[in-house]
Amino acid sequence: MNRVALVEDHERLAALIRKAFEGTGIELETFDRIAHARAALEQLSYSALIVDRGLPDGDGLELVRQLRAQGSSMPCLMLTARDALNDRIEGLEVGADDYLAKPFSMDELVARVRALLRRPAQMEDIAPEYSGLQILASEASMRHGDEKISLAPAELQIMLCLVKARGRTVRRTALELAGWGLSEHVTSNALDVALHRLRKKLAAIGANLEILNMRGLGYALAHPTSR
Repeated sequence: MNRVALVEDHERLAALIRKAFEGTGIELETFDRIAHARAALEQLSYSALIVDRGLPDGDGLELVRQLRAQGSSMPCLMLTARDALNDRIEGLEVGADDYLAKPFSMDELVARVRALLRRPAQMEDIAPEYSGLQILASEASMRHGDEKISLAPAELQIMLCLVKARGRTVRRTALELAGWGLSEHVTSNALDVALHRLRKKLAAIGANLEILNMRGLGYALAHPTSR
């Protein structure tokens, strides 16, 4: 299932957008601040971003600008009350892929997001690597050297999250969101079971990394000597 981030502080509009995406096969997670969205984007994998320009902590266009500066090719659709030509041009020049002025049809918004999701993914998003461990998202597997092993859907999302963190600690809740999203009920030990299986799979392919429990903080991919 595609996971899309919506950054919109207008509570009623955000609720209407969430309702529009129900039953579409697209999971929508909402944020009302740029800072909250940025923190989530650093930890989780999203297929696309829908972002308003006028937000309490700044212009959503700045978030798109930062993502592009970091090399992200994630599709971004801008929402705005502005419909002047120069505003649309500014958004597209910064790196937005599409632009929708308010008020807009919910059907049109869903259609435009679907169109963005159909665009081919960039290679940098397909096979992230950290310390010799490569995650092959298109094959639902991970590889170290010549050894490769398959990953279940939740395991794939958890490993993508850990590899993209590049040794930094990832909160438990962030890993649960990565693996199962907000729409599914997660049992209290689901993450523990997934991490146990992933540790075995890392050992099976001879990876020089372990998933370490940073007590009270979360989990991190690290070399065994980092204990």
